[in-house]
Amino acid sequence: MLGLMQKQPLLVSNLLSFAERHHGDSEIVSRRVEGDLHRCTYRDVARRARQLANALDAWGELPGARIGTLAWNGYRHLELYYAAGGSGRVVHTLNPRLHPEQIVWIVNHADDQALFFDLTFLPIVQAICKQCPGVRHWVALTDEEHLPRDTGIPGLLAYESVLAEHGDDYSWPEFDENTACGMCYTSGTTGHPKAVLYSNRSSVLHAYAASLPDVMALSARDVVLPVVPMFHVNAWGIPYSAPLVGAKLVFPGPGLDGKSLYELMESERVTFAAGVPTVWQMLLTHLQTHGLRFSTLQRTVIGGSACPPAMIDTFERDYGVRAMHAWGMTEMSPLGTLATLKSKHDGMDESLKRTLLAKQGRAIFGVDMKIVGDDGRALPHDGQTFGDLYVKGPWVVEGYYRQAGEGPLVNGWFPTGDVATIDEDGYLQITDRSKDVIKSGGEWISSIAIENIAMSHPGVAMAACIGMPHPKWDERPIVVVARRPGSTVSREELLQHYHGKAAKWQVPDDVIFVDAIPLGATGKMLKTRLREQLKDYRWPGA
Repeated sequence: MLGLMQKQPLLVSNLLSFAERHHGDSEIVSRRVEGDLHRCTYRDVARRARQLANALDAWGELPGARIGTLAWNGYRHLELYYAAGGSGRVVHTLNPRLHPEQIVWIVNHADDQALFFDLTFLPIVQAICKQCPGVRHWVALTDEEHLPRDTGIPGLLAYESVLAEHGDDYSWPEFDENTACGMCYTSGTTGHPKAVLYSNRSSVLHAYAASLPDVMALSARDVVLPVVPMFHVNAWGIPYSAPLVGAKLVFPGPGLDGKSLYELMESERVTFAAGVPTVWQMLLTHLQTHGLRFSTLQRTVIGGSACPPAMIDTFERDYGVRAMHAWGMTEMSPLGTLATLKSKHDGMDESLKRTLLAKQGRAIFGVDMKIVGDDGRALPHDGQTFGDLYVKGPWVVEGYYRQAGEGPLVNGWFPTGDVATIDEDGYLQITDRSKDVIKSGGEWISSIAIENIAMSHPGVAMAACIGMPHPKWDERPIVVVARRPGSTVSREELLQHYHGKAAKWQVPDDVIFVDAIPLGATGKMLKTRLREQLKDYRWPGA
């Protein structure tokens, strides 16, 4: 027997229509590439998204057409999300931090029909446009006044002029909720990146889940600043979750340095922010250097890579900001877990609470998790046994776009490539990426744990632990360290710092100091590059 309820598909256009109808005057503040601060509302964004949808219709972009973007977080990028996804097309967010050759490959692989870009990325577009013959429309996200001339880009248009040519009389179409609305490519640290296609259904369900009290706890009372880029897994779904609840949005544009972020947070009275550890480190350094405090920030989500417990402690102890550790992947839209406590933990010792909150957290509804051994059998959730992490759920990838051969699933589960433990209460702790775990004398060493200890030293800005071939133990850990400005921490001092914090056999055998740790396009440490840089490394005394 079927239920007798209305059959309304879950479409991203419904999110924007809801925000327009019920939160139409809620602000969207954007720092623009042009240098000014732009203010509009959900009502304005909805109207302009309809204008852009009319433009896509006029261009003859058929349902399913990929609409590429090279853009910062801002209101125009938000309009593209909804104009493309809401009209049955696919917004394809490109990562501008990739090498131009990688961008060319991705644009052509996705078969992008149009590409919209912020002027910051004009040099990239000039370098790639002749190598992307499938792109029929090149649009700079600006007005005629700021549109550069003689760029060499064929038929270059100004975004504001495109909108001005079309009215806002447009009805969002209704179609199958499983229709694709977004596309994002994985980082591609090994081989070509893979394309993940998000559906309307998965994006709306993910937006619901992300807003839950034990997840991001978003509401119409929040002022939300997504530091995580909209070109990186849809800014963790915030462009969909914020309209769902009617939250004010503050977009930082290209201003991601500590000073710019702090000033924007304070002037717009931001209550919630989300970003990766490397960006938060810059922000905290700015605050510490200048003796500043937050006046309105209440909580922040930290994800993208493992967050050092010392950073969580600093946010909470020094600034009264609740820092929530999160974990997910491009293939998971991206949220999988978020670290919040249960009521049973209220009377727990503060140090034990911090230990729990340093983990990646509990699965949110819609995500199922398990760990398996080498034989593929499920392992116990006892917080001690570690194995390969598998996930499944309605916003977890089933297959990659245009990838031949067998899909990635194993008996319906997606293998994440992470090694993890899960405890009795469901708290996940990522111990390593499977390719980064260090196997020393038959024992496994978590590179993340080693990095976190190094990061707890006040003289360390960033640390990366890698395993190096060893004549006796197969592999032994070394830690590569970038010092804080003014720090003189030595090799011996840092190794001493590990005493009492790690088993003797887990302590790194060496410390190498560098000016900077190489970072990838999404802010993650590039251990593959470190290994390449250290390919001629010799053990002390060898």
